[in-house]
Amino acid sequence: MSEKCLLAIETSCDETSAAVVTFDREIKSNIVLSQDVIHAPFGGVVPELASRQHLKTILPVIEEALRRAGIGLEEIEAFAVTQGPGLIGSLLVGVCFARSLAYYYHRPLIGVDHLHAHIESVFLNNPDIPFPSLALIVSGGHTSLFYLPQRLSYLLLGRTRDDAAGEALDKVAKFLNLGYPGGPIIERLAREGNPEAFPFAVPRMKDNSLDFSFSGLKTAALRYIRENRLQAPSPQLKDFLASFEKAIVDSLLFNLSKALSGYQAESVLLCGGVARNCRLRSSFLRFGEEMGIKVYLPLPEFCTDNAAMVGALAAEIIRQKKSFSSPLSLEAYARFSAGLE
Repeated sequence: MSEKCLLAIETSCDETSAAVVTFDREIKSNIVLSQDVIHAPFGGVVPELASRQHLKTILPVIEEALRRAGIGLEEIEAFAVTQGPGLIGSLLVGVCFARSLAYYYHRPLIGVDHLHAHIESVFLNNPDIPFPSLALIVSGGHTSLFYLPQRLSYLLLGRTRDDAAGEALDKVAKFLNLGYPGGPIIERLAREGNPEAFPFAVPRMKDNSLDFSFSGLKTAALRYIRENRLQAPSPQLKDFLASFEKAIVDSLLFNLSKALSGYQAESVLLCGGVARNCRLRSSFLRFGEEMGIKVYLPLPEFCTDNAAMVGALAAEIIRQKKSFSSPLSLEAYARFSAGLE
């Protein structure tokens, strides 16, 4: 293979992923191995089980990514890895493996922030996004809003103070015994429901900040389920779930609209695992039309955690000749505040 390629690794939560990406950002392979079956009996990700499973699967996942790309490890010109935020045990598996490879092959190692990589996923199918831009990240573990004055420049405007949007969906699904992961199950059932049937209040911050909060909305939903003994066979269930889902979407777009009034932007991006949700995607596109601003989304396969977005961001860092750590100095971090904003 004549093109220069890098190998990217993603193990921030419960997906083991490896991708081969060229320095020109072409994806040669992208392997994602989910752990849903392992965590389903518990209704959520068990950190200890997640890190153990990464240890078992990281080598075969990397081998498959290399095989599909038709390249050997000795031909890889650089390595990239998610260093945070995420589950620290899971992150350490990927970081230690990447550090070892980079050290052994004497190659550069680029540490990538997980949230920045989600933003990069939008650029995979939209390479010419105009700046400045606002980026909304919505996933099971994160709900964050960033301002991007230019490429690779990230200013955090707001984040969730409690439950993330995807987490709220999963917890309601767990309480109703609908299965795991709960978000896609709620989405499927909500398609046949009336989103106006239950008047959920849209969460808003009293201090006028751009932070998010979904714990109150989640608590209100759980209280109604408990007091009215709402169960899966109930004829009200689909309407209830559609209304709950709509309240979350409305809250996200409310903050986005608020941010646009305070920050000049040429485009708005939506990314993260919950960006696969059909109601959120359609509402986001409609939001762009109503606000008269260009909006961009990643392809559905790049919304959830994957190494392709990690590799694409690393390739952009290399292209811009940004500095990166030596293999032995790269460390994992569990919280966003430990990384570079």
